[in-house]
Amino acid sequence: MKINCISCGFKIDLDDVYGEYEGQIKCFACNGLLKIRTEGGNIKSVRLEKIAPRSSNKELLDLSV
Repeated sequence: MKINCISCGFKIDLDDVYGEYEGQIKCFACNGLLKIRTEGGNIKSVRLEKIAPRSSNKELLDLSV
């Protein structure tokens, strides 16, 4: 079962363990927190709980040592 992160669009591959699940998962790409609900291996709802803070361009470009 796969879902797309609502925050960044990253495809999240869920194991069979999530076939009957209600709770939070974390996106590995943006660290966004999603609340999902699944039944019978099908996604019933996905909601963005928290958007992870993003680094500013200055922080990303600052390579000085």
